[in-house]
Amino acid sequence: MNDEQLDAFVSAAASGGLECDGVAAARDADGYRFETPDAAREGLSEAELRAAADRNPRFVSNWHYWNGRDRPDTELAFLRHLESADERSVPDRYETMTDGGIVATWGQLRIDVGLGPDGDRVYALRNEADGGVDAEALDVHSDPLEARRLVKRDDRDRYRPLKTAPTLPTGWAFVDLDGRALAETVEYVYPATIANWYLEGRGELDVSHWRETMERQSGIYGVIKTWDRGEGYEHVNWVAEACCDDSQCLKRREWEYDDETTLDVDGGDGEFPCREPCSLVVTAARKWTQLEGERTERYEFELTPSEKEQVEAIIDAVADGRTDSIREADIYEGANRYRARFLRAKRLDDEGRLCGVPTDGE
Repeated sequence: MNDEQLDAFVSAAASGGLECDGVAAARDADGYRFETPDAAREGLSEAELRAAADRNPRFVSNWHYWNGRDRPDTELAFLRHLESADERSVPDRYETMTDGGIVATWGQLRIDVGLGPDGDRVYALRNEADGGVDAEALDVHSDPLEARRLVKRDDRDRYRPLKTAPTLPTGWAFVDLDGRALAETVEYVYPATIANWYLEGRGELDVSHWRETMERQSGIYGVIKTWDRGEGYEHVNWVAEACCDDSQCLKRREWEYDDETTLDVDGGDGEFPCREPCSLVVTAARKWTQLEGERTERYEFELTPSEKEQVEAIIDAVADGRTDSIREADIYEGANRYRARFLRAKRLDDEGRLCGVPTDGE
């Protein structure tokens, strides 16, 4: 706590009173009142109020950090959430921030909250997977704008079309951030997640369900509206299962088929909500609309029982993104590369047709 914070504290008490995280102060006809969780005093002079506040520097500096500057409501709520300010006492939080810092997570992000001079917070940000790595061993940054470049590609140098996919790259850190810079950095990594989380907490999240979202599509995406052909909404369950699982997106799906019809697929456990089908879902749905317009055909293949199970294993491995983790020596795994190559050599003809069976009556 410094003199400026103490002056602001006394001024706030005199001009209407204050209350924050267990400390309260106000002026009435009998003088000043000062209260903490441990004690309460009334009828104080201004000098006595200053002395009482001076003996409780953590409460004063904490009040000043949350009230002594203009912050957007979303930023304020997010920063308080990180240190569980509504659940943990000021002494408890200050002790933890002094002794190693408070550790919070947001998606795949690890956020460290430390205590700076006079009660200001100092934040650091990195991939949670790098939690045990010294910052000096990482690519260190302090400009929030740098996050846009750092998270464009995953650790395998593949472009990340979905910002909330669980493929956040490792090897970097942002250090010495203030609250505003931290919130900006998080927004570059996971756009709009803070605002939507805040609105959900207030019961004000504007959810746009599948049907109304698709009704807004036009141009090349207008074809999606033709997918509703009276057969129900099973196809939307397929879309949600394919795209909106925790393994594919860190958001928690809050949109359903429409206001009255919920999907059968679980929405996930993400910390921040998904308020409408995203652009990736819309793009995929356009292609699936075209594919689902095809008529079914009957094909006959001859496969051994083990080959049938291998085809199923390959589909599962590709869908779950496990192909890179299957070792070349693991011949017992159906999606093993050598087993897949053997199946191709045996069952696909020179034109790549399964068991030589033509498509579309060739």
